[in-house]
Amino acid sequence: MDNVHKLHDDSREDAHETVQDSVHENLQDEVQDIVHEDAERVPAEDVHGAAEVQVIEGEILTDEESADLDRRLANRGALVRRAVTTGQVATRAVVKVSTHDRTKTVGKVVLRESFTVVQGVESWAKRLWDASTMGVYRRQIKAAEAAGDREELKEWADRKEMATERRHRRLMDLPKLFVGVVKVFAALVLGVPLAVFVIAVLTKATGNGSFTGVWLGFFGLIGFVIAAVAFVWGLFTIAAPFLLVLAAWREGKRRAEPPSWLVTTGDQAWDVAIDETTIASALNALRIPSITQYLKSGLKLQFITPARVDGRGTHAVVRLPAGVTAEKIARRRAELATGLSRAAKEVWPTTGSEAGILDLWVADKGALAEGAGEYPLLEGGLVDFFKGVPAGRTLRGDPMLAPMAERNTITGGIPGQGKSASARVMMIGAALDPTAELRIWVPDTNYDFEVFRPRCSRYVMGSDAEAIEKIRDDLKELYDEVQARGALLVKYEIPSVTREIANKGVGLHPLVGLLEEAHVALYDDTYGKEIQKYVIEIVKLGRKRGIHLVVSTQAPTATSMPRDVTRNCSNGIAFAVSDHVANDALLGQGAYTAGHRATELIPGTDRGTSIVKGFSGERSEILQWYFLDVSRENDQVTPLIERAMAAIAERGGSKPGTARIEIETRDLLADLDEVLGDDPVPSADVPALLKRLAPTWAPYQGMTGKSLRDELARGHGVKVPSTGNRWPVDPATIRDAIVRREQDTDEADDGTGQLAS
Repeated sequence: MDNVHKLHDDSREDAHETVQDSVHENLQDEVQDIVHEDAERVPAEDVHGAAEVQVIEGEILTDEESADLDRRLANRGALVRRAVTTGQVATRAVVKVSTHDRTKTVGKVVLRESFTVVQGVESWAKRLWDASTMGVYRRQIKAAEAAGDREELKEWADRKEMATERRHRRLMDLPKLFVGVVKVFAALVLGVPLAVFVIAVLTKATGNGSFTGVWLGFFGLIGFVIAAVAFVWGLFTIAAPFLLVLAAWREGKRRAEPPSWLVTTGDQAWDVAIDETTIASALNALRIPSITQYLKSGLKLQFITPARVDGRGTHAVVRLPAGVTAEKIARRRAELATGLSRAAKEVWPTTGSEAGILDLWVADKGALAEGAGEYPLLEGGLVDFFKGVPAGRTLRGDPMLAPMAERNTITGGIPGQGKSASARVMMIGAALDPTAELRIWVPDTNYDFEVFRPRCSRYVMGSDAEAIEKIRDDLKELYDEVQARGALLVKYEIPSVTREIANKGVGLHPLVGLLEEAHVALYDDTYGKEIQKYVIEIVKLGRKRGIHLVVSTQAPTATSMPRDVTRNCSNGIAFAVSDHVANDALLGQGAYTAGHRATELIPGTDRGTSIVKGFSGERSEILQWYFLDVSRENDQVTPLIERAMAAIAERGGSKPGTARIEIETRDLLADLDEVLGDDPVPSADVPALLKRLAPTWAPYQGMTGKSLRDELARGHGVKVPSTGNRWPVDPATIRDAIVRREQDTDEADDGTGQLAS
């Protein structure tokens, strides 16, 4: 029986749900009918443009269908009637309450401008109070006391004392001024009639007029002056209220902002003025206790540099209250940006000359949309590698050069954000230096750098095993050249390559290499380990020898980019990245924590915009890169390559890198055989013997006993024993190694001069 009752209850619930669903469907139809009915019932002339008729999709019913609907609704009971009534009320409310957006906007604008007038009057009152109580001086003195700045405190105390003294003198001079005014008024009252009397007497005596006529003319003039003054005064009394309101409105516009609820969404031009008040409010909104208490006590922040226009934004330097560092503010850049009504990427707080000084730059709204403009050398000009190559513009709108001399560069970011485009800009800048050599390796199949092929001394493009092997071989060659250039530095007794030595054509010209999509080559299954070794050594040793390596990658993480590469690239270029790991790999350890975040760049929206380190004296800069098109329809690079080749020809030489310098090579085993006698020599003493034998060979200059033992074991299979902790190098062992090497070579030779496969 219980099961029967349960089944009956379930049936009732299902039936009830079915009725509700049906009611809901029919209510929708009914509501649509009511909307159409009410829309037809309300004439256009009654709503005065304020009602908004909403078009709702519906279906027209025939008379039979309508009668059937009425019949079904009548059988649904009170629940349905209540629902229909509610729907009718709600629908009619939509029609009657819905007002036009223009009406709402006009209302907000009127209220906002009225509020601006009130703010202007309030500003006058505050300024008057400050002037009467010397509030400006008192606040600055309190701020200096709170900051513990004795020099600032003394300066403002002296200013207040001088201002007080000036005010006292003015008050003491008031009686004298009053007496002077009375004297002038008395002189006018007595002197003017007396002068008129004298003129009247002289006029009568000379017969040029009557005594009475002069006085009548005088009184007529006075009457005219009184009438004119009365007329002007009347106009002034009529216009004064309007002028006062206008002046108050202008004061409010200059010194205050309306509340956010009065800013209309349709007011596209509305923006927050970045000034001292706005900055202080934004800092207060961070809810840092020291700042909150400081401002709550009535003190004002000290602006070492008041907010002023700087390029495409506003710059200010603020001394923060004691206990607050600029780095703490920089870490909360996104929150600070909300208080300034800016995107996070448009606000750049950095540390000034002291830990507690905030150097703040805020971009104008939409500054990023302006872009960097066209490449500055499209029409003509060359580049000096040692001065840097044109890269783009900062948010301030200032042109920026990418430094090349004694640098290496790593660039990365999410695909499609401008990584390859930035590498193209750097390489074309290097190409426009006639003394520079270019080498480009692209372990992928794409057209991004094909137009550079005529300018390059080495160019590899492809992802197959043959291409990766060729990249390995080229990097091995470059590594050998690094060693050879080291010997040349020793020969010419210079610490690094300069413009002067590069112009001499002795093999120390600038050399710029680009490893595009570096992660593909660095982690190749077959050649990746060797490529990693050469790249690491090149970025470590090449910079002083005139070699600049650009490493471009999508994923600069610990598993896709050796740390020794990221650590030795002083130029970092970070386009939009997905996490803090990639961010710090490109911009340096701790960059994300310090507020230098490429994670805040929006993929797609900020394409071509990156955060760079090492380009200027700042910890980082936001840079909009120039863009050079390589498409067939608008090839901007080929003309630049042709100009570069013409400049090389004009110098009377061949393309740098064509006439290759002679790379010195030495055989370590043969040299040891020559310097060692018949007795073993401690390994610590052997490097000195090698240096005397080859004083210009760079690898010997920095060799130690330990590095010699490592090289013998790793490269030649000779193990040096630790006999008596002296690690003697036995010449007999060295000569045996030479014999074994020659035997191995003979066995590999097939008798035709070719190595057996």
